[in-house]
Amino acid sequence: MARNQKGYLADLLADEDAPGVDSSNDETSARATPPARPDRMRGNTLLGRETALARVATGEVRQVTQMLLDPARVRVWSGNARLYEHLTEDNCRELIDSILAEGGQKVPAVVRRVADDPAHDFEVIAGTRRHWSISWLRRNSYPEMQFVAQVAVLDDEAAFRLADLENRARTDVSDLERARNYAAALRQHYGNHMTRMAERLKVSKGWLSKMLKVAALPDMVVSAFATPSDIHLKPAYALAQLLDDKTRAAAIVAAAKVLAKQQAGRKSSGEPALAAPEVFRRLHLATQNTADASEPFIFQSKLGRTALSVVSSNRQGVTIRLHAGSGATEEDLLRGLREALAYLDDTGRNRLR
Repeated sequence: MARNQKGYLADLLADEDAPGVDSSNDETSARATPPARPDRMRGNTLLGRETALARVATGEVRQVTQMLLDPARVRVWSGNARLYEHLTEDNCRELIDSILAEGGQKVPAVVRRVADDPAHDFEVIAGTRRHWSISWLRRNSYPEMQFVAQVAVLDDEAAFRLADLENRARTDVSDLERARNYAAALRQHYGNHMTRMAERLKVSKGWLSKMLKVAALPDMVVSAFATPSDIHLKPAYALAQLLDDKTRAAAIVAAAKVLAKQQAGRKSSGEPALAAPEVFRRLHLATQNTADASEPFIFQSKLGRTALSVVSSNRQGVTIRLHAGSGATEEDLLRGLREALAYLDDTGRNRLR
């Protein structure tokens, strides 16, 4: 998109500034004066301008100016699906290295002006990772780095669609982040009319319906996963359907509380987090009758192998299995036992009390 904009906007600005394009800012990249064109080419130029204008003036994009900005003066638009607080040096490392190798940011972000915030002049519509990476580089030995952006005039609905188009191509924007972004946009931009929203986004109504269902997952259930990126549409939609039943929902939330504690404990001790498939399995298992659940709880070692599992819990007591070859230490097994008992307590299956 950035390259196409650059090409046809260059045509528009070849002889004179296009009406409405902001070129007064001191940070605007300088443009070389183009050579005069022969008269025989002016007809083609005008035709090209009409085509370019038709592509630009689609009803929402009316102005574009490429600028070099201080990222500290640029905020991130709240309507974007990507959660800025989840960006880290690790998950932006490839982009950071690319910016360093190329001597700066080569692909412009898309921003729009803000007038209601004395601390910021612009907000990012598309290019959140680029903004985070440039900000990080400026704090870490590269204060000269500039945030390259194209300034566009967009209403909120157009900004949402533009950000969504970019995020669809990004594997690091989770289905849950996008789903919740859609749910907010449905209320804010489309008057809760899902059919209209699907038409504007050019997606199927059925697919959008599933995304909105996933958006309703309770925060407690989400906390059972190591990160939001673990929550993918297909298994999350199946889980969300189970939550429609109040009894099952209560069991899932109770299991999620236990899983959240386990994930926090594993993180603090440097152990690998429980993988998403295992979390989904345990949450589904929580909705089943105890007699039908062969292993309602599994504790894994640092090697990712099953070290301890709850085989059964009934009136006769609780049967726990310690698995050979897991690589777990005695301390690991004791922690696993405590987690297992906590799980049984929270799910009402502890027959030892």
